[in-house]
Amino acid sequence: MKLAATANAGARLDRLPISSFHRRILWLIGIGMFFDGFDIYVAGAVLGGTLKSGFSTMSQNAEFVSVTFMGMMLGAFFTGFLGDRYGRRFTYQANLAVFGLASLAAAFAPSMLVLILLRFVMGVGLGAENVVGYATMTEFVPPQARGKWLGIVSVFVVSGLPVTGLLGTILIPRFGWRIMFVLGGVGAMVVWYLRKALPESPRWLESVGRVKEADAILCAIESEVSLHHAPLPDPAPTRSAIHSRGLGSLLGPVLLPRMIVGASTLIVVNTLIFGFVTWLPTFFVQEGLSIASSLSYSLIISLGAPLGTALGAFTADSWGRKPTIIGASLLTIVIGSVYPLVKDPAMLLVVGFLLMIPIYVLVAVLFAIYIPELFPTEVRMRAAGICNTFGRGATILTPFIVVALFRSYRVKGVLGFLIALLIVQILVVLRFGVEPKKRRLEELDSTVMS
Repeated sequence: MKLAATANAGARLDRLPISSFHRRILWLIGIGMFFDGFDIYVAGAVLGGTLKSGFSTMSQNAEFVSVTFMGMMLGAFFTGFLGDRYGRRFTYQANLAVFGLASLAAAFAPSMLVLILLRFVMGVGLGAENVVGYATMTEFVPPQARGKWLGIVSVFVVSGLPVTGLLGTILIPRFGWRIMFVLGGVGAMVVWYLRKALPESPRWLESVGRVKEADAILCAIESEVSLHHAPLPDPAPTRSAIHSRGLGSLLGPVLLPRMIVGASTLIVVNTLIFGFVTWLPTFFVQEGLSIASSLSYSLIISLGAPLGTALGAFTADSWGRKPTIIGASLLTIVIGSVYPLVKDPAMLLVVGFLLMIPIYVLVAVLFAIYIPELFPTEVRMRAAGICNTFGRGATILTPFIVVALFRSYRVKGVLGFLIALLIVQILVVLRFGVEPKKRRLEELDSTVMS
């Protein structure tokens, strides 16, 4: 076979039917992302145990949470540059090793200060995994199924929330809080070993001029898929209007509006999670519930999270990204307006559960699907990393804003702030958003906004 000047990677991948190859990629990336979610949410289970045992104080617990966000912000930023420079495969293996080994070390931390330092290292790996996992999956899945499959990856991540809560409830009273870090670390290292078989992204290889390597991987993928889906259709020719791999292209007329969309929407969705969802136990206690009742309420309400991400996964391809984002934002506004008015405990559970669903539809569509699609392969991870940096950075300020609003206006003030952000999000997506539904990634690199 004579090698062309281009491997035509995008077109060759996009014309492949969904097969065992895609399912293997989904599981290898998805399980790693599950442990990413597990380690993100582990703070809620662990910090109660460290506090009760006298290992930590309230101020140290606050430092633990703060350094997690700082680490995730730095991890999201730097992984973008690493991923575009050294490849997707190197980057996702490196960050998985970082948070896996740091988690194992945390299980043996001799003091809270050491645990806080290790949590910062974990945060770097966690922030990186979130960016590279979604970006890598984006580059393998054909456009007709991309939304659904990326949304399923998000379900893996969000499932860490109820699983962490459940395991913490069962294991921490018997074995102590350290067992949670053992589980997260061992799981991450097992996935690290399994992921060694995951191929590099042919799209990335082609974008950096490594055409021969891209073609070899593509031929292997095509051979595997053709065993069950022969004959394969001919690939379409690829045309891309964006050729710059420099950061300057992110400030150009095509990509700057997309950067605005990416940064603003991730600020909003991170604020929803860390300004409302993670504060639910505190809100309940402040409203007069016992801590046990508060945790039970929060666990039941959190079950709406995987349901919301699943709904986002299965509607993004049929409804489109922009309609799903706008519709979920409006639904969050409506239910969020009702939530502070509910006083009956049973109805509070129902309304809280319903509120989680559109919030986590937004989590699935924005984190997993929409943001990685907005940018060309040459700068995809840098752009997604910068957008995630803005989103993670917002979480550093969120606790202070939430506390101030709650003290003055209770839950109504917090939700009023979130509703205002959601209105801004709707306007930004309507004005600057593109619609990637069932469109090839290379087609989205055009100068035409839609």
